[in-house]
Amino acid sequence: MPAYILQRLLIMIPTFLGATLIVFSMTRFVPGGPVDRIIMESSAMAVEGSVQGASQANQGLSESQIQQLKEFYGLDKPIHIAYWDWLTNLVQLDLGESTRYFEPVWEMIKERLPVSIFFGLATFVISYLISIPLGVIKAIKHNTVTDNLSSVLIFIGFAVPAYIVGIFLLTAFSFQMEIFPMGGFRHEDWEDFEFWEGVVDIIWHCTLPLICYVIGEFAVLTLTMKNSMMENLSADYVRTAVAKGLPFNAAVMKHAFRNSLIPIAAHFGNLLTAFLAGSFLIEVVFNINGIGLLGYESLVERDYPVVMGILAVTTALFLLGNLLSDILVAAVDPRVKFGGSR
Repeated sequence: MPAYILQRLLIMIPTFLGATLIVFSMTRFVPGGPVDRIIMESSAMAVEGSVQGASQANQGLSESQIQQLKEFYGLDKPIHIAYWDWLTNLVQLDLGESTRYFEPVWEMIKERLPVSIFFGLATFVISYLISIPLGVIKAIKHNTVTDNLSSVLIFIGFAVPAYIVGIFLLTAFSFQMEIFPMGGFRHEDWEDFEFWEGVVDIIWHCTLPLICYVIGEFAVLTLTMKNSMMENLSADYVRTAVAKGLPFNAAVMKHAFRNSLIPIAAHFGNLLTAFLAGSFLIEVVFNINGIGLLGYESLVERDYPVVMGILAVTTALFLLGNLLSDILVAAVDPRVKFGGSR
């Protein structure tokens, strides 16, 4: 097992380099970077100054000033050299500085990471606690009223994007009924609340966003569990166990259930990044100051150091999640042996 983990970690290195190099290269060709933004702001000031009779010093940027800006932001270097500089700083846990807010990127990510981790862990726990039992019930009661009614919710989760659900929930339960707040993670005076008041306030603010987070994962996991359970229930070893006198419920839990968890285990690692990658529009809709909203704003504002910092974190989590999925599959599937043998 240690040799397998080491092998996978070595494979992760070129994968990480390839993903970050592609995006880093794209940031150099997409217009609207920090220098372009400063030029536009300077031109706007120049137009305003000319209207108001301002002095000649307010008439935009010269070529030498533009070149100095490019040198300041490192945009005067070839892509491979600039990428190597970024990678060298990354190894030293330095993600650079935001070109918009002039703050360390890691500090900006670290400030918002707890919010996204909260939603990620809550989504993970709720999704698995609901999906696994429901998938088992749907498999046992296939084509019954219970199965058909629950399938309606599952198909909605598949068909409707989470942010659309969020807009509907905000409109219905926040704007019209005024049951839940219009957005945010907690009240602005949350630090002054008593402990249980603070807990209730967070639950009150997070109920609608959590529904949006859970609905997509809930649909995928439930159908995965149901299909896997139905496949195992029809297997020869389950039928043989029942024919030998083992009660059906005992055969389900003792034999079919564990094997049915294999696809679920393979999906487990994806949840490490689901709360980051899948939270962009949800956090925008609910105005939650997490990694998703930070990533969205950095893309809109062309704050490329923040974009690369978030990409580095999410890519590393995605690769570690895949490794964790493989380890969990081997833990629940005795046929899987590390090293490729079965």
